[in-house]
Amino acid sequence: MSQLSSELEVDCPCCGSTLIVDVHLRRVVSHRELEREDKPVLEDARQILDAEAARREAIFQQSVTDEKGRSDALAKRFEEALKNASSEPLTKPVRDFDLD
Repeated sequence: MSQLSSELEVDCPCCGSTLIVDVHLRRVVSHRELEREDKPVLEDARQILDAEAARREAIFQQSVTDEKGRSDALAKRFEEALKNASSEPLTKPVRDFDLD
C-alpha cells in the first residue's frame, strides 16, 4: 500500500502493531497486527472446542452440586436460628418514642 505524504507509519509500543496515521484527518487509516507465535491452528479447532465444552460442563456440574448443598446448609442455619429464638425471653422492643 503506497503512503501519501500526509501519512505517518507508527509502531505501537504496547502491542507492536503498525499504525498508519493521516496527519490531516487526524485519525488512523490503517492497522496491521503482528503475527502471534501462539496463534491457534485450524486443525486443533475441534480439540479446543471439545476442551471448552468439557470445562463448561464441569463448572455447571460443580454449581449444581453447590446449589444442592446450599439448601441443606440454609435449612440447618434456619433450625439453629429458630432454636436460639425460642430459648430467648420475649421482651418488648424499646422505641425512641417510649423514651420521652
